Amino acid sequence: MFIKLLALQECLEQSRCRELAKSSSSSSFYRSVYSEIEEVGWENLVRMSGDITFLSFRVLDKRGRLHVLEIQLDRNYPNCPPSVAAHLEMLQEFWSTLDEIDKSLWVAGNKQPSRALPCRQIHIGSDSFIMLSIDVDDPKALPECRFLGPDEFVNSLRKIWKQNAKRWSKDRSVIENLRSLLEIELPKPPAVVESEHQAECGICYAQFLPLDDGLGNKSSETDYTCENTSCSRAFHSLCLAEWLRSITTTRQSFNVLFGNCPYCSEPVAVKVNSANK
Repeated sequence: MFIKLLALQECLEQSRCRELAKSSSSSSFYRSVYSEIEEVGWENLVRMSGDITFLSFRVLDKRGRLHVLEIQLDRNYPNCPPSVAAHLEMLQEFWSTLDEIDKSLWVAGNKQPSRALPCRQIHIGSDSFIMLSIDVDDPKALPECRFLGPDEFVNSLRKIWKQNAKRWSKDRSVIENLRSLLEIELPKPPAVVESEHQAECGICYAQFLPLDDGLGNKSSETDYTCENTSCSRAFHSLCLAEWLRSITTTRQSFNVLFGNCPYCSEPVAVKVNSANK
């Protein structure tokens, strides 16, 4: 429904601009604006004022970040230059620094921190945080920081930070600098930790199932999980299929084996390939 409303709004704005371009009053102004919106693409138009002197567009920078470009037009346009509210290029390094922090460290608060804010509150363990303030004009410089948490833990880190401040180097990434100054391993985002942890198979107790015993190629991660939430054991479907075949109560219908989970006895169903029957 929302997509349809956006499409309808785009059509209405395009129609209104086209009608203004055909009118006799200020027709050269409207024709110029209409042709340039056509060139940029109506799908990128976010907002347009009633007299078309204000426009805002969605734009992607060279790193694929989405921004809104606001343009104020004079009635004498194109003879009079527009006023543009955006300074994207000068902020690239600043945004890259924030992106590096958001991707590599456990940032407290929103899942998607705003690039408009130069501050990041980062988990450092022991119920403590470091509040970093990145310099917009010089993002690779030593940031301002505040430590939050139990005095016993953060007081020692404040002391280490002050002692090691001279280690900060603009030639290294912000993550490398933080590790060097604080002399600790900083926690990764929970999503990264979860993706890095591959569940072991409840039958063969391995994370990966080799394609060939000699080569040991990683062919498959655990790809079946017991649907009983109090169990949730992970298995390789091949291992579970072999185990089910060894149980006399297992039933098969076409290429699906029906049986019970080895751990909680809840019903399970596993597809088998014809080659593995």
